[in-house]
Amino acid sequence: MSPDDLRDWLHLLSSVSRGAARRLLARHGDPGVAIRAGRSGWAALLDADEADRLAKPGPELDRLIRRTQAWLSGGEHRGILLIGDPDYPDPLLHVADPPLMLYLDGRRELLQQRCIAVVGSRRPSPQGDDNARHLAGGLGQAGFCVVSGLALGIDGAAHEAALETPGSTIAVLGSGLDKVYPLEHAALARAVARRGLLVSEYFIGTPPMGPNFPQRNRIIAGLSEGCLVVEAALKSGSLITARQATEAGREVFAVPGSIRSPESRGCHHLLKQGACLVQDLDDLLAELPPGGLPRAPRLPLETTPAAPAESLPPPTPADADHPLLRAIGRDTVSLEQLSQRSGWPQDELNAVLLDLELSGRIARLPGALFQRRGSA
Repeated sequence: MSPDDLRDWLHLLSSVSRGAARRLLARHGDPGVAIRAGRSGWAALLDADEADRLAKPGPELDRLIRRTQAWLSGGEHRGILLIGDPDYPDPLLHVADPPLMLYLDGRRELLQQRCIAVVGSRRPSPQGDDNARHLAGGLGQAGFCVVSGLALGIDGAAHEAALETPGSTIAVLGSGLDKVYPLEHAALARAVARRGLLVSEYFIGTPPMGPNFPQRNRIIAGLSEGCLVVEAALKSGSLITARQATEAGREVFAVPGSIRSPESRGCHHLLKQGACLVQDLDDLLAELPPGGLPRAPRLPLETTPAAPAESLPPPTPADADHPLLRAIGRDTVSLEQLSQRSGWPQDELNAVLLDLELSGRIARLPGALFQRRGSA
């Protein structure tokens, strides 16, 4: 990527939302062309604030460019992958909102390998930790690349086990690749960068923030042919990853556990919903398609196929009492629309929406949209 191309991409993506960037790219084909099109070329594609930011970027853009260039100069194993690049991972095109830009640190060829997500509790039982290591190591020995989120617990165990195998591992971060989180996994992240691959869609310098992690999970699900949940509580980000895998047409696997363990209830919930029960590695391998996923059509950005919305059960009486649920009403709304309706800043909204999603009162739909479960 040339310096001018890097500037154009960072200018576009730091000024507007992902959805707006997709619309501009669909119309103009290139970020530089889109930026130079001016307000007449952005008509009906941007709101007033986004148009102002795109027209007059502040000094933060130059700082972002310098940070990115400095990070890229840190080694040949670092790079940026764009959605239009020929080696953009095909499975990721199956998700409703594929990232437009990915930052890579490590062996980018792993993106072309068959991948399986392994996720679970940050506070696993000793048996759960052992199960994660056994299954992730077995997948790696079978030639699959293990994808996870570098979190404490099951994620870290899966990465460590897979690093010692031919399949290796990919860690997807919810922060910039220079801001590894959690700090306890800094050494593990360095090992993954040497022998596996670190991936993020977030700008260099982006700190870890709560709303980033559910978004990050769609990449974990999208890169993978299936999602294995080893241990998870009912209110767990791992269940969001499993749902996103289902929306992308992937198989979900779950390891059963003790009926007395809160960290097994999420897996038992998934099994009730039709997830494949995994007691050993053969259970998992038997359900994977022998030839991998079918190739996704390389369609224009705006017409990438989206997964259908899930069937929504009726709301409970408590639903009507929450101000955000009243703000959503009968509509399907974006985060920006909900912020305008409620008057809440988007960072506060994300945290509350995640809680509403985990409690089953709203659904997060493809394209970063939200809908109440049932009619208002």
